[in-house]
Amino acid sequence: MSTLSTHVLDTSTGRPAEGLSLVLEARAGETFLELSRGVTNADGRVKDLSGAATKLGPGVYRLTFDTGAWFQARGQKGFYPYVQVVFEVAATDEHYHVPLLLSPYGFSTYRGS
Repeated sequence: MSTLSTHVLDTSTGRPAEGLSLVLEARAGETFLELSRGVTNADGRVKDLSGAATKLGPGVYRLTFDTGAWFQARGQKGFYPYVQVVFEVAATDEHYHVPLLLSPYGFSTYRGS
């Protein structure tokens, strides 16, 4: 089974996005089912998405980052109320790292290592 990690950085400040809530879901037919929830730590990372949920089999997954609430808690207005990153796990013996670079009016993501 594959493992998953994520890291969120606020590019407007150059700092980790501490305290950002996120949800991991797996596609099941036409819908997505929640696997786990997490909150980024002081380094902008989620160390554990509920243990077994980070062991992913082949399939399509979605990470939803609650960016609107995160910016609002910091007294900032953001353009995106949330960011969803949908990705596919093909090989079950690899690690999947999904970074999110975030600012109030833009974001970028890629497959990291």
